[in-house]
Amino acid sequence: MVKIFISVRNRLAITKKCIEAIKRHSEIPNAQIYVYDNATNYLIDEHFKYFADLYKQNQITQVTFTTETSTFNAFSKASTCNFFGQQHEQDPSKDKYDFLLMLDNDVILKPGWDVNLKKAWNYVTKSKLNNVKVIGQSPGGIKHKDPQIHSFDGLIGKIGLLGGSGLWSVRPNFFRDVGFLDLNRLVGQDKKHDQFYWQKMQVASGGRKYIMGIKPRLAYHVGPFAGSVCNKLTKNRRNPEMIKFEDAEKKISDMTFDKFYEKITHDVKFRGW
Repeated sequence: MVKIFISVRNRLAITKKCIEAIKRHSEIPNAQIYVYDNATNYLIDEHFKYFADLYKQNQITQVTFTTETSTFNAFSKASTCNFFGQQHEQDPSKDKYDFLLMLDNDVILKPGWDVNLKKAWNYVTKSKLNNVKVIGQSPGGIKHKDPQIHSFDGLIGKIGLLGGSGLWSVRPNFFRDVGFLDLNRLVGQDKKHDQFYWQKMQVASGGRKYIMGIKPRLAYHVGPFAGSVCNKLTKNRRNPEMIKFEDAEKKISDMTFDKFYEKITHDVKFRGW
């Protein structure tokens, strides 16, 4: 079993493609999808209708609409990641999941992504690599990699530091092992979820390297196509009207999933992450 946390703010068209990729490209059955739609201010009715339809079709486990007040005026991804973790800790079956996935809505998963992550976690557990707190894809922003190459089940992994949280898979005990973010430090921020978790994972790993990146790739990051909410907010926090991305919204919405997926798999600008 897998639980998937997705943080959303506006950008409905890319959210639809992200969730469609989960539905089409997952092999482990019954993935549980938890969406946090944070302070959306564009196409609000369409957001509610889309998630209502998923709810009716039993294709989503939970959708939560938040406001800046309910996320404590902190970076909403950090706040809702905490919420997701706290809820997971109340699950009587919390330790029975293969892994948890933290996913940005502009990350489009490839076929078999979940099976490959399960293989990687099985390898990490069997090899007693307890310092590894996250498994993502390579390069994925991972730096200072060890020279050692870990080869298993047709995959290749390297362990390093940092790494972007657009796609982080973690053990089911991650929030007990690594902990929760201090939202006091994130009030008024629109970034820094990753930086503060890097610090916490460095401590939890005993000062060792804490993230494994694996190949072949697990997903495509299409932020350059959909637009970056974090970057826009950093420059325009006082003017949330600036995070609508109307042109990208229309282009992505007008494409079928097959056409969209064909584009991102053949466009070189989506291969670097």
